[in-house]
Amino acid sequence: MSRPVTVIGAPMDLGADRRGVDMGPSAIRYAGLAETLGSLSRPCTDAGDLPVVHPEQGDPDASPEGGRAKYLAEVEEVCVRLADEVAAALEAGAFPLVLGGDHSIAIGSVNGSARDADVGVVWFDAHGDFNTPATSPSGNVHGMPVAALLGEGSFADAGWAHAAPLDPANVALVGVRSLDDAEREALTESDATVFTMTDIDERGVIDVTHEALDIAGRGTDGVHVSLDLDWLDPDEAPGVGTPVRGGVTYREAHAAMEVVAQRDLRSLEVVEVNPILDHHNRTAELAVELAASALGKRIL
Repeated sequence: MSRPVTVIGAPMDLGADRRGVDMGPSAIRYAGLAETLGSLSRPCTDAGDLPVVHPEQGDPDASPEGGRAKYLAEVEEVCVRLADEVAAALEAGAFPLVLGGDHSIAIGSVNGSARDADVGVVWFDAHGDFNTPATSPSGNVHGMPVAALLGEGSFADAGWAHAAPLDPANVALVGVRSLDDAEREALTESDATVFTMTDIDERGVIDVTHEALDIAGRGTDGVHVSLDLDWLDPDEAPGVGTPVRGGVTYREAHAAMEVVAQRDLRSLEVVEVNPILDHHNRTAELAVELAASALGKRIL
């Protein structure tokens, strides 16, 4: 993979319930993103950050009938704009690297990547992100993006959320270890594939990642990888808003991203870095390292 990289910041915290994740793109850049990507000898352009309203300027209560999804109109606005930016980068022959922000931005990233192409998705995350406004205990949209992309529940009527067709048979979630009851039931009934931490424990992260990429890449034009830093154990990545014990180790995460780099990767996003909760920008530095591994950085 030798395409030039276009970095797109999406500093949104409207989908989360803890402030600070909007500073994620700045923290990742400060952690040496440009220098690290430069070491890969690939041209890199930073397109800057998308404009995002502050929570105080939005309406957290404007949710769909029969459910709760805080700041949904504002999330839609950002995601539609992000989809355009990602699609434009691909059209120009570049590789889009999206920096979050909370995980609701993936609705925009995936729709942009899947515009005019059949795309599969590998979702590295502690959570299933398969709630809908009717099932979400919190109403936080960062717990809903996979359901939104697949048109689940009331998202079936939200064309912006699944503007580009995404086949659930080409969606693989990796490292899941925290699910709400309704979310668990919905995922069980879905054609999406879920690999839990138990699968990683039993089979190893390399084997699981290869299979996830096989699923996402089967009959598609490429794969979008969505990397939530809470996929890692909180001892490795403390600066996230929804940490869950029992995640992957530092070395397992790098091994998975090195497998990703071997495949036809179409686009990548790194999300949920919250510098307010971090220790000396450690999680942002890890985000840079993992992005570099996914883009081809090797020891030798």
